[in-house]
Amino acid sequence: MGKERKKLIIAAFILFSMVCGVCRAYADDTRQQLSAAEQRKFDYFYYEGVKLKNAGKFDASYEMFKHCLSIDSTSTVALFELSSYYIQLNRPQKAVDLMKKSIKYSPDNQEYRRTLATLLLSSGMFGEAAEEYKILVSIFPDKPEFYYYLAESLTRSGEIEKAIDAYNAMENLMGINEALSMEKYQLYMSIKQSDKAFDELKTLAEKFPMESRYMIIIGDLYLQQSKLPQALNYYNKAREIDPESPYYPVSMAHYYELTSQRDSAKQMINNALTNERLDFETKMNILARYIVQLRRTEKSIDEADVLFKTLLEQHPEESQLKLAYGEFLALQNKLEEARFQYRLVTESEPENVGAWLQLASLSIQLQDMDDAISLCLKCRELFPETLEFYLYMGIAYFQKKDYQSAIDTYLSAIQAITAENQAVKSDFYGQIGDSYFRMKDMDKAFEAYEEALKYNDKNINVLNNYAYYLSLLKKDLTKAERMSAVSIKMEPENATYIDTYAWIFFVQGNYILAKIYIEQALSKDRTNSSELVDHYGDILFKSGDEVKALEQWIKAKELGKKSKTLDKKISEKTYFEETREELFNNMENEEDGT
Repeated sequence: MGKERKKLIIAAFILFSMVCGVCRAYADDTRQQLSAAEQRKFDYFYYEGVKLKNAGKFDASYEMFKHCLSIDSTSTVALFELSSYYIQLNRPQKAVDLMKKSIKYSPDNQEYRRTLATLLLSSGMFGEAAEEYKILVSIFPDKPEFYYYLAESLTRSGEIEKAIDAYNAMENLMGINEALSMEKYQLYMSIKQSDKAFDELKTLAEKFPMESRYMIIIGDLYLQQSKLPQALNYYNKAREIDPESPYYPVSMAHYYELTSQRDSAKQMINNALTNERLDFETKMNILARYIVQLRRTEKSIDEADVLFKTLLEQHPEESQLKLAYGEFLALQNKLEEARFQYRLVTESEPENVGAWLQLASLSIQLQDMDDAISLCLKCRELFPETLEFYLYMGIAYFQKKDYQSAIDTYLSAIQAITAENQAVKSDFYGQIGDSYFRMKDMDKAFEAYEEALKYNDKNINVLNNYAYYLSLLKKDLTKAERMSAVSIKMEPENATYIDTYAWIFFVQGNYILAKIYIEQALSKDRTNSSELVDHYGDILFKSGDEVKALEQWIKAKELGKKSKTLDKKISEKTYFEETREELFNNMENEEDGT
């Protein structure tokens, strides 16, 4: 049972308890008759149960109500109370059985029946729910809500035509309205009776001839079915009724898009966004849809930028708009402009954690590490449970090569992690391992990786880095090979992970497998990695292809790799192993983009 459904059921019981209080129907003929002594005993346990429940001692309260039922197995109040507990225990069938007994012993108590119907519907027992709502409709023929729930139960149980009949009965009570007409439209469409479906909406439009929106709804539905002439006909009718309708340009923009009239579509979108009668949410939906359309057709999106600015002029205080514009700018790699929008949001809404996170991320992307650290320090005070700020702060220190501060930040994060988020510790220990490795403290680095894998033995970044660093040190190569194999099994298209696997085989002297996997890595690489190309040259040389090896070393240099060992390999046309110092220098150069 989903949480929302469970909450609905419990709410029904709580509401009923408030209505009924502690009333009991002892006088019913169908009820068990108690002696005076039994009655006193029952009363004691019942009121003790109520008192314990109100005090939040639910386990003890449950036992009291069970005692009540052992004294009087026909007690409707005891049955009701126990039923509510079975709902909280996620045992709806048991709860239903007890509620049915309540109705058996108090057949005239319609609140019990109403609660049972709600319970059945919320628990997915739609057929039984429909039967209960039929009874309620017969008892309360003037209450439209029972017809609504009857229709819902029938719909969910697949009895569509009977559901439509229930909506019709409800409509007879309430009159024609948009919500009911749309419900019936959807039901008719689901059983492929499109003519009747559209008749429902046409009846609605005839009932309210001066409401242009209904004409537009019918037009939109025709448009969804690709019946373009019919759609245009209703759009024109809507315009005749209300030439200034804010919904008309929205629908016409969709129509023009489908008929490849892009300039007209653009004009209609502009009209919609500048229409003061159109609500902000609808405008945002229009803009979002238009941007998706532009990206899908790979057309220039400069006009989207103009539309964003148009909306910002109209709604300068809308944070949602600034966030959307910031995201749009970031996608265009206009990071500084995006950062400005997010900063505006944090100034007006300092509690908006999402905007702060985006701001910190953009500062890191812009290599403004001092700003990222300053932001994260502030946000650790504002949002102490948001671990991402520890992560961004650690990354910023790492990029500044202040590895000890990065480690201290990650350790602080680990202390802040709650019991339910223990798996997150794996990521932070992985970052600690990377930092220690840059500090050339191999023992502590590998200890941190081991801790990371204790919390998540499938942490793919840790598995790859741990394996690669072991291979660089020519240490525990069997373990390195095993970890690398797991990482490429998890992400078989990741060129970096495949390169690690190839390099482990190279260090082991298995040049055949090394060549197979490095070529796989290069085929999947989309970054033109000079490191992969240099590795390829080394593997080719050891495989006996010295000419192609030299070609690859030269290519690695052209791609930007700066290494004295690489220069020496090229000049002397032979393989040389990089020193440990140069390995570290190469890593830092890659991180710096040099």
